[in-house]
Amino acid sequence: MDELELYLDHLRIGRNLSPATLLAYRRDLSHFLRFAIEQLDLLGKPQNLTSVDKYLVREYLSYLTREGYARSTLARRLASIRGFSRFLFTEGLVKQDFAISLKTPKQKSAIPVVMSMEEIASYLQGNMPGKSQALQGRNRAMFELLYATGIRVAELVGLDVQDIDARNQYIRVMGKGRKERIVPVGDYALAQLGTYLQSHRLDLLQAKKEDALFLNARGQRLTTRGVQYVLDQCSIHLEIHKDISPHVFRHTFATHLLDNGADLRSIQELLGHSSLKTTQVYTKVTMGHLKSVYNQAHPRA
Repeated sequence: MDELELYLDHLRIGRNLSPATLLAYRRDLSHFLRFAIEQLDLLGKPQNLTSVDKYLVREYLSYLTREGYARSTLARRLASIRGFSRFLFTEGLVKQDFAISLKTPKQKSAIPVVMSMEEIASYLQGNMPGKSQALQGRNRAMFELLYATGIRVAELVGLDVQDIDARNQYIRVMGKGRKERIVPVGDYALAQLGTYLQSHRLDLLQAKKEDALFLNARGQRLTTRGVQYVLDQCSIHLEIHKDISPHVFRHTFATHLLDNGADLRSIQELLGHSSLKTTQVYTKVTMGHLKSVYNQAHPRA
């Protein structure tokens, strides 16, 4: 549909969104548009966007609910539809903003999964699996950097060698919305990165030309899926009985900072959150831990 392509061009040029984000918008809106066309056909209405109204969007959300989609998915889909509808109305392509009055489904307040100090130490100090010393060294440096900085997995695999400033102890990260930020890095992570860069990365590179910091066994840039695969294999090897993802490292980074006295505003900056509300979820983790300690230790809890 031409209107969808126009909107995606607007997001790419006007808002400078990443290819991954654009793909998510395309997937969400294409699903909605297929549903809308089918429904309009059943109702005997013209199969175009001028026939779409808020009642059809509500029916789409009801359909997603019946199909068992999570409320977080419904909220994301509605956000995509809202932006699309607003764009169409602003550009004069439809006569009404058909999603303006719809409310976002109420979300469950999920508490992030966080590793204990013992669990995180297993990834940083334990016997690291890997088919070669180079891969073992890469994995150790990768895990140290994830825990030291709390960066997203997409930010991790997007790092180039020149993004590391060991002298000033920071890395340059390209975050969501192509926003660049500077993130400090501690001594432990820098030491592992130094070892990886001086020897292990050269072994993986195999005389190829590649700017990526973290490489796979073929000397190419490691992917987000590759990072998750490595984590899965390490979790099995280390006998960590949790569903560990790169984002769990991010949750753990933020929670451990909060537990040790860091303020929310600083954690917000380090994580690259645009809203403090997103960061505040980590206070629930800390309160959950305090309640657990209280229940175990207080004689009349």
